[in-house]
Amino acid sequence: MNENNPIEEIVLLTDKQWSIIDGETCRVVDFIPMNFDKSVPYACITIECKKVGKIRGYITHRTDFKHLFMAFKERTIKENEEVLIFWSKEHYKLKLLTLLHNFLPKLRVMICKKGAFNLITNSSYKPELQGEARFHAEKPIVDLKPEIME
Repeated sequence: MNENNPIEEIVLLTDKQWSIIDGETCRVVDFIPMNFDKSVPYACITIECKKVGKIRGYITHRTDFKHLFMAFKERTIKENEEVLIFWSKEHYKLKLLTLLHNFLPKLRVMICKKGAFNLITNSSYKPELQGEARFHAEKPIVDLKPEIME
């Protein structure tokens, strides 16, 4: 990675690019809505993922944008909360839909208690939190996912 600007290395725009984090939980560090012109993405997000570090992603599906907008702009994130996303083109209720994944939303947006990202991505983080207590610390306060996703 470029030490001066680490998020410039990888940019997520196409499904092929986003697939490097398929199934991985990531924390949204920044959300920037863009022009609502169909020729440009709806928004730009900076995310932190355990697998690839900090990267920039572009939101091109209306439903994915709507859920991020609801979290960041309509509800707003409190000081003791964080937004996590889970990108996938595999977690649809009907397996047949995976054939149409190019046209479908792919983000699950979750508002969680601050620290949930570390709990989910690092099993040795806060080892004193076990069982039900850990589950409640990780679980979303608000879970925004497309109706077609499981």
